[in-house]
Amino acid sequence: MKRIASVLLAAAAAFGAAPEEFTTAKGPAQIIPIQHASLMLKAGGKVMYVDPAQGAYDGLPQADYILITDIHGDHMAPAVVAKLKKAGTVIVTPKSAADKFPGAVVMANGEAKAIGEFQVEAIPMYNLKPAADGTVYHEKGRGNGYIVTFGGKRFYFAGDTEGTPEMRALKNIDVAFIPMNLPYTMTPRDAADAVKAFHPAVVYPYHYRGQDTAIFAKALEGTGIDVRLRDWYGK
Repeated sequence: MKRIASVLLAAAAAFGAAPEEFTTAKGPAQIIPIQHASLMLKAGGKVMYVDPAQGAYDGLPQADYILITDIHGDHMAPAVVAKLKKAGTVIVTPKSAADKFPGAVVMANGEAKAIGEFQVEAIPMYNLKPAADGTVYHEKGRGNGYIVTFGGKRFYFAGDTEGTPEMRALKNIDVAFIPMNLPYTMTPRDAADAVKAFHPAVVYPYHYRGQDTAIFAKALEGTGIDVRLRDWYGK
């Protein structure tokens, strides 16, 4: 436990991102932003990575659990996953990415499973409309957002999505990670509108390259939602 904690602190210093710590009924849970849509969750002495793809992973602990949201390269990098795996690592993935990770736990939209110490729910993530050139970057049913529950605390990792009806209908989300970049997901204002609908206690913009997250924060002023802006790109 102490070794994991020291590694996390060293990694956070290397990336310039302090651990974000949350109190749960089973002890603290820490999240470290890595880059773009990639992050690490440490709780109960276990390490979970979400979308390990971009960023530097040297010096980080190997994974007990890995969640993959989608097939795009900024969310799924088999070489990085191979580096983080150890004996017994559990990988959770949508069916669209399962062929890259033999033996993975495959989850479809709407499914929920106990994954070790965590309860994991697969939430639909998709585009509501085509981009200006007609491209649909994320079809409904292809990828998963995830709600991860530990010690009664519910963490929502939205993945590549717009403010879908399923997102807007979420309940009792403690901490949310919401994307905002065009043409792949949504604008900061659209993201804020969706967040108002399900009202998490805390929200982090992530997957926001090229966008002004201050617009997102401004749109949520007065809602009582704790908006936390962090640097996911090492600037």
